[in-house]
Amino acid sequence: MALISIENLGKSYGMKTLFRGMQLYIEDQDRIGIVGINGTGKSTLLKILAGLESADEGTVTTSKRTRIEYLPQSPDFDPDSTVMEQVFRGDSALFTTIRAYEAAVESAERHPSDQEHLVHLQRMTDRMTAENAWEVESQVKTILTKLSIHDFDKKVGELSGGQRKRIALAGALISPCDLLILDEPTNHMDSEAIAWLEQYLSARKGSLLMVTHDRYFLDRVCSKIFEISKGASYLYDGNYTTYVTAKAERMQLAGSLERKRQNLFRQELAWIRTGARARSTKQKARIQRFEELKATSYGEDEQMVSIPAGFTRLGKKTVILDGVSKSYGDLTLFSDISYTFLPTDRIGIVGLNGAGKSTLLNLIAGSLQPDSGMVERGDTVKIGYYTQEAPEMNQNLKAIDYIKETAEIIKDESGGYITASQMMERFLFPGELQHAPIHSMSGGERRRLYLLKILMEAPNVLLLDEPTNDLDIDTLKALEDYIDSYKGIVVAVSHDRYFLDRICNVILAIEKGHAAIHTGNYEDYMAGRVEVPATSTVSASPAAPSASSATRGGNRSEKLSYREQQDLDSLGDEIETMMLRLDAIEAEMTEKAADFTALQDLTEEQEAIEMALLEKMERLEALQEKAARIKG
Repeated sequence: MALISIENLGKSYGMKTLFRGMQLYIEDQDRIGIVGINGTGKSTLLKILAGLESADEGTVTTSKRTRIEYLPQSPDFDPDSTVMEQVFRGDSALFTTIRAYEAAVESAERHPSDQEHLVHLQRMTDRMTAENAWEVESQVKTILTKLSIHDFDKKVGELSGGQRKRIALAGALISPCDLLILDEPTNHMDSEAIAWLEQYLSARKGSLLMVTHDRYFLDRVCSKIFEISKGASYLYDGNYTTYVTAKAERMQLAGSLERKRQNLFRQELAWIRTGARARSTKQKARIQRFEELKATSYGEDEQMVSIPAGFTRLGKKTVILDGVSKSYGDLTLFSDISYTFLPTDRIGIVGLNGAGKSTLLNLIAGSLQPDSGMVERGDTVKIGYYTQEAPEMNQNLKAIDYIKETAEIIKDESGGYITASQMMERFLFPGELQHAPIHSMSGGERRRLYLLKILMEAPNVLLLDEPTNDLDIDTLKALEDYIDSYKGIVVAVSHDRYFLDRICNVILAIEKGHAAIHTGNYEDYMAGRVEVPATSTVSASPAAPSASSATRGGNRSEKLSYREQQDLDSLGDEIETMMLRLDAIEAEMTEKAADFTALQDLTEEQEAIEMALLEKMERLEALQEKAARIKG
């Protein structure tokens, strides 16, 4: 049974069409993730389904018994409400009963001898029992605790924006509904809370529709992916990984059809230019076919965000942290962090919310000063800092003029140049959008524009504070590709596990005032967490004992863990075995060239082994570097 049916839905803002002809049927138990670049209308679609906005055309049909709960990106709050009062502000019948019961308790306490108030309290007590509402408060507190909210009586106005978003999420999760609609639920959540939310939503009964840029989350929670692209929409069965494969096949087919259409169009155009006239029925039909070819498009290969790397030389002295500590009042965020950055470092900073991750970035950038210790920066260091809160933009400024404020051209590593306009084209800002005022753009498009402005500075030390919160998946993939070829240091604070796995070769974890370095990506860090006791040293440095040192050698306390030593001893043999199997597969593919089924199986096995081989080779290289550093 369809809970919601969407037929030929269309929505525009001024001259900009978000989507048109959209079709979608949300069935019971569907778990649908919506993807698309920023500005395509993902959040707008959620608002339409929640009844907060109307479409320009088409229909949305909701079955009579369907209960919908919607979590927006920026929920409304009563600053004077306590945490628990805010959670129970919803309009569901259950929340209405709970509020009515609490009001009855207060009235009975004010009028203890008034029989009417006592009778009303008894009536509300029976109603609470009938609706199984007694355990709800306990469930809410459990959810809030999992989301790192512990003070239930605190005023909402005293909390951070991220904490308020998590309170609203708790209210949405506890509300009885048939369809739960979530807009970026993982923003402002640490990795542990995201992992809990994954498990909760996977076990939850009912349908789910959500927008998120967290690819692991889409993989582990969703059973369908709904993509909005260039005004069109596509539904794919399966999780995010399945979607990526299916989309590639669709784009390949569309590209092939489009190339054939263009070839035929060129032939017909040449005929038209010979001066053909519609003097016969055949000529009329041919001219009509030409007009249809001209109006039809199968869509070209989808343009991906491409970020050319600006280049500024980085000298031998980079950034050095020597005994850095920072506190706020009685709260010590971290102490005695020492670390010397290498030009090839891709460092992910992780920890619970409030651990001091953004503070550490600000210390590196020089916008904050440590309470003790020293931060040194080499003379050639040029920092580009993508912050959680972008600087104020002139809303009336054209997008291209905003970029040109930084640079009109930049130089790449090869010595070539790229203009601001070319950079924007590659960053999915076509000509008309380049000259659009900033106020006409979506929030996500503005964040993409802000990132582009940072990269136009051609920094050689790139600091990224939660870049995955507001950037769409295509932009994140391009940023990851950019980092692959980037000739400089990258330090990123992120709770996006996929992003950290993709870019990092070092993880700096801040836990309860202690900091520790882990070689490898986020998955390696999680696998090795048991090896680092909670009371481990607060020095995050496998590096220099003094601020003047510029190497990582000489740290006698650093050593390979038991698991790392095992991997180092065994990876060489594993890699050799996998390479031998790849050779064997190539021989089998030659023998079975006419057996399509066997070829398909061999191709899939080959791709899987190649992917695993790459991971093992990267792991071996990292371990060999660490072992050499320890000896050095």
